[in-house]
Amino acid sequence: MKKIIHTKKAPAPIGPYSQGVLAGNTLYISGQIALDLETNKLIKGNIKDETRQIMEYMKAILEEAGMTFENVAKTTIFLKDMNNFVQVNEAYSSYFTSNFPARATIEASRLPKDANVEICLEAVKF
Repeated sequence: MKKIIHTKKAPAPIGPYSQGVLAGNTLYISGQIALDLETNKLIKGNIKDETRQIMEYMKAILEEAGMTFENVAKTTIFLKDMNNFVQVNEAYSSYFTSNFPARATIEASRLPKDANVEICLEAVKF
């Protein structure tokens, strides 16, 4: 069974996709960037602020599906510039206390709306 997950606490999709899809016990969250909820424009700040904002959106989508960061099995981080790896890690790691998820980090030449960072994840209900 497939259930679409949507919350007003995260940006509406900017294309033909859902914020999240719950398939059985697995939640797939689409890539999130730091968009302002009211203007739908990119929040430009430092990379840590962008990462924290994205993680707050992830948290809201997880909560809408009845999950927390403890349920996260894998994340994928796309960076416009791999030189921001350490700063992104600092912000990202504050959302996980133990049992860290698997992860891939990839440098991408261009992200939606010219964002500096985009994160997607998969989580599993226990």
